[in-house]
Amino acid sequence: MIERAAPAAPQEALAAALTAEYAAIYAYGPIGVRLTGAARTAARQAEAAHRGRRDALVTQLSTAGATVPADRAGYALPYPVTDRASALRLAVEVEERTAAHWRAALAATTGRDRDQALDALLDYAVRATRWRKTAGLTPVTVAFPGRPV
Repeated sequence: MIERAAPAAPQEALAAALTAEYAAIYAYGPIGVRLTGAARTAARQAEAAHRGRRDALVTQLSTAGATVPADRAGYALPYPVTDRASALRLAVEVEERTAAHWRAALAATTGRDRDQALDALLDYAVRATRWRKTAGLTPVTVAFPGRPV
């Protein structure tokens, strides 16, 4: 997984968010194969949302002439995904970590970029809450989504 660093400029913040999107997409592969039914459908939808944001960021950064970070062939997961419980736990963590990158982008961006960061933060906070509920984890919500603990 990708650790968050405090970016100094708007394009750096968006590039960091893009790197988090890459990692999230990668993680949903092992997550999805351990889920069935509605949870698997939710994982597919989550991966599609991360792919959509990835694609939009690649276009946005390219158009602005910014450096687009390259995707990696693979990412280290924080633990093995061996069953439904570990898949759901990882889904929560993926959404929380990605939200943290977008939360960091809030401080570095303005205007439409800031709106984009807020939309992503809210989307991932809601999705993490849904994953916590599906997994039976408590508390279901957190006071400050995307905030490092």
